[in-house]
Amino acid sequence: MDKKRIGVIGLDALHAVELTKSISSGRIKDSALFSVVAAFPKGSKTLEYRIKNVPKYTQQMRDMGVEIVDSIEHLLKMVDYIILTSNDGHVHLEQALEVMKAGKPMFIDKPLAGNWDDAVAIVKAAEKYNVPVFSSSSLRFNDSILALKEHDLGDILGAHTFSPASLEPNLPELLWYGVHGIEMLFAIMGADCKAVKRISTPDFDYLIGFWNDGRIGTFRGFRNGASGFGGFVLGSKNNLEIGKFGGYDNLAAAILQFFKTGIAPVSLQETLKIIAFTIAADRSKQTNGELISLQNI
Repeated sequence: MDKKRIGVIGLDALHAVELTKSISSGRIKDSALFSVVAAFPKGSKTLEYRIKNVPKYTQQMRDMGVEIVDSIEHLLKMVDYIILTSNDGHVHLEQALEVMKAGKPMFIDKPLAGNWDDAVAIVKAAEKYNVPVFSSSSLRFNDSILALKEHDLGDILGAHTFSPASLEPNLPELLWYGVHGIEMLFAIMGADCKAVKRISTPDFDYLIGFWNDGRIGTFRGFRNGASGFGGFVLGSKNNLEIGKFGGYDNLAAAILQFFKTGIAPVSLQETLKIIAFTIAADRSKQTNGELISLQNI
């Protein structure tokens, strides 16, 4: 049986290489049905420290047998599905539109876009062209989060997550890296968050999210100290510690399942809610910690 062909856009970050390794490894479900066959290397246009990575990651992709092409148009003629890993969210709308117009199902690595308007435009284009699209951080597919239902937690009453939260001046602050821990929080708590407030110092952020049903979830982002990802879940019966980042296999498996079924493991509406949360948190910082409604984004 011929394998379904996957193309990758954006070789300016390690995610492209790691996802290709996972898909090619044979160790994840459905990997025998798919093959990463080609890639278009250009991603970020302005992030020089990312652009410098392109030759290195391009060679690593070549070493895995992936053909490198000179345009997205060329790539789309060769593949059935797209993984978009360009590190700079500001180029996602332009690149994703080509893919959606061609009708190719697509995974977009976090962030969905570099600003709110672009994110909404991607969602509307996916609806217009009737193309399956999903976007996520790999941390949503942390082993501990995927296994929540296996633990006798009862009702989930709250959660706390933490992750690095380095900043990129041209993006909403928490959309660059803090979104990893924020996506973990939403994966645990659900998307029905109504408001957020943020306490911020040069080295740390602390976000308090308020859900419509009265629950509270919190996130701590750090730019100093030991790096890592984790958290804990508060249940009506038991509590659970969330373990550290376990690699890219779980995300790769979710992508392949999505390509196989056309059903996204996380909706674009939830992804928009996560982006709204990060932007509302920025506004809270600008207003010295005021509570900001997500409806105002």
